[in-house]
Amino acid sequence: MEDLSLEDDVDIIMESNDGDDTKPQDDSKEPAEVPPKTDINLDDDLGVSEINLDDDLGVSEIKLDDDDDIFKSARVEPEPAKASTNSVSRATSEEPAETDIPLEDDEHPFEDAHLKPGLQLSGPSPTPATIQQQTLTSFHEEEAKREMEGGDEFIEIKVTSPHKVGEGMSSYMAYKVTTNTNLSYFKKSKPEVNRRFSDFLGLRDKLTEKYLQNGRIIPPAPDKSVVGMTKVKMSKEDDSSSQSEFVEKRRAALERYINRTARHPSLRVDPDFREFLELDAELPKANQTAALSGKNVMKLFSKVGDRVSLYTTKMEETDQWFEEKTVMIDNLDLQLRKVLVATESLTDYRKALSGHTYSLSKSLGMLGSAEDNSKLAAVISQLAEVEEKVEKVHEQQTKDDFYLLSELVHDYIGIVGSVKDAFNERVKAWQAWQSVQRELNKRRENKVRAELASKQDRVNQFRQEIAETESQLDMAQENFEKISRIIKNEFEAFNVKKCKDFKDTITNYLENMLKSQESLVTHWERFLPEIQQMEP
Repeated sequence: MEDLSLEDDVDIIMESNDGDDTKPQDDSKEPAEVPPKTDINLDDDLGVSEINLDDDLGVSEIKLDDDDDIFKSARVEPEPAKASTNSVSRATSEEPAETDIPLEDDEHPFEDAHLKPGLQLSGPSPTPATIQQQTLTSFHEEEAKREMEGGDEFIEIKVTSPHKVGEGMSSYMAYKVTTNTNLSYFKKSKPEVNRRFSDFLGLRDKLTEKYLQNGRIIPPAPDKSVVGMTKVKMSKEDDSSSQSEFVEKRRAALERYINRTARHPSLRVDPDFREFLELDAELPKANQTAALSGKNVMKLFSKVGDRVSLYTTKMEETDQWFEEKTVMIDNLDLQLRKVLVATESLTDYRKALSGHTYSLSKSLGMLGSAEDNSKLAAVISQLAEVEEKVEKVHEQQTKDDFYLLSELVHDYIGIVGSVKDAFNERVKAWQAWQSVQRELNKRRENKVRAELASKQDRVNQFRQEIAETESQLDMAQENFEKISRIIKNEFEAFNVKKCKDFKDTITNYLENMLKSQESLVTHWERFLPEIQQMEP
């Protein structure tokens, strides 16, 4: 038999191919060979350059043959995904080694992915409304957490340089507001603006209108003083020193108010608050901020009406937590007012003591100049000097009593009032819920009467009204539960800040008192040897 060898046939074919270079190759004869163009290189074909998660969005330009962009921003209206795009996205996820993604040793690179809406690798993009609500809520939660943990972010506001603008009754006091912060949502790290007292009151009114109805505790602004401000307006340049105490008290109160507002994680991201600190121009004049304005009169009537409504429609409290905190807040308010009376009496006493000590110093000086005995005159003159130094110590103690102790208690009486306002908003939400419930019961009864009277048209009308009222009832109940949750969180934050403020203030007050007592002891110890060495 003839030996048919496949190797010979292969050799013949190879020789024929070598002899004819221009003959096209048949792909079907070599199925094992893969053309080099089918090799997928993500860096070349997909156009992925470098993705840096630490940048604003961390995604550079990605092209798929000039067709679609697989990285769709959440801010853009979602479009139906193409099949080719989905397949390439899956290929990208299956071969991560081809993409250069420097994470800078971040153990949780996608922990804040909800804050970067550009990182949507696959799946349909959520609606813009969902993204905005989720991002804002998460942002507030993170800010509150950082505030409680004492993170690296900070904001500090100084109110300085009070100066009078204009003359007569049309004049007003303006203050320089300087902010020092590293918060990313501020355009400047150290903005500096001029604001008048009514601007502070207008800011508080805006924040109250926005956030109080949700159960937020809004820090109170300083009280208006018609008498004190009138004296400042009518005073002249030479008499400005007599009004400096009132102006300094107001300046310190404004600084404490604006810093308390800045420490609130929800209020400090408000556009009106940021505009107040950053806009280097006069703000639109706040209307109805005068002490006797029509708006304040309406507020007074509204509070009276709310108080009457609370008594006429008593809330049936089912949450023990709110029942306990309501009693605690009322008791805290009562005790703070008693402490305020005591601290004001102490301040007045210390102020009078400082004045009497000054009078004693001057009288001793006159007595020393009238004494014939030179040694005794010298001792009396030294005693007069010591009493003058003691008067300075008492004056400093008076300032500490007022600015540290008395003003802290006064501020927290206002803050407790804000807590009560938040609690009252919850009562209003409950009353609205119960009002809708009563309306629903009434319409159900009307529907039953219409059915008994065989009035089908009225029955259909009541059915539609009942469906709408049931929807309103669900919304009212959800609103009540939401306000209850927010108030609980706000109250816990209020407790933490209250303890910190009292601890820091009392510590500072005691340190200053110790320094004052040490200064008094030093003055008297230096004088004692002088009187002991005097010979008659």
